[in-house]
Amino acid sequence: MQDGILSQEEGRLPALSVEGVSHSYGARKALDEVSFTVPQGSFTALLGPNGAGKSTLFSLVTRLFDVRHGRIHILGFDLTADPGEALRRLGVVFQARTLDLDLSIRQNLVYHAALHGLSGAKAKARIGEILATSELRERLSDKARNLSGGQLRSIEIVRAFMHRPRLILLDEPTVGLDIRSRAAILAEVRRLVREEGVSVLWATHLIDEIDESDRVVVLHQGTVRAEGLVPHVVAAERAGSIGEAFTRLTGVTAANGREEARA
Repeated sequence: MQDGILSQEEGRLPALSVEGVSHSYGARKALDEVSFTVPQGSFTALLGPNGAGKSTLFSLVTRLFDVRHGRIHILGFDLTADPGEALRRLGVVFQARTLDLDLSIRQNLVYHAALHGLSGAKAKARIGEILATSELRERLSDKARNLSGGQLRSIEIVRAFMHRPRLILLDEPTVGLDIRSRAAILAEVRRLVREEGVSVLWATHLIDEIDESDRVVVLHQGTVRAEGLVPHVVAAERAGSIGEAFTRLTGVTAANGREEARA
């Protein structure tokens, strides 16, 4: 892969393949033989309540934790045997904020791009591409600390796309944001999936962040309870909605972002 262009072989592979992955914290098993795939060019929602194992899985895919049981491949590259090539194709938005608040938006983005080998000129061109229709393009000189929570998250998402990765992980990216900011961020990520053909794994516990056109992996108590396009998962559970299907699969009432915002 060069500048986001896939080889023919890479083009036929899943963006992410998780095969029989387990992980324990002492005696507590956080993940138990988890297997699923993220097809290329898809928006896949990793849907599960808090404590389901979503963040543990992300820690394994990003190599914060070693994979000790099972295998993970990114665009066909084994994360254990060839981590450099695997991670080069990956972008990440962690749940915790990670921008340097004392740097400007532009400095944050250019610095991240440099870590991935992009020159200053290429970084600035890439920023222009991603923010072409965003109001934030007028605030590139502002320090990050002067942005709202939703704007900070938007910049972190832009940063994850800077080096043209083929797979983006987003771990509960809308936690703590108001309804309008959540909707704007979801719309922006879906736009980038459509326009750049990137694959997204979006971890969430909020059922109203799931669209009918999405793929979904339902994770509960460290196991995959269902995987597939939303209509297929709903039909398999003889449910009227993805929220109802989720409750049948997990025994947990699906959380709704609007309800959280009012709480």
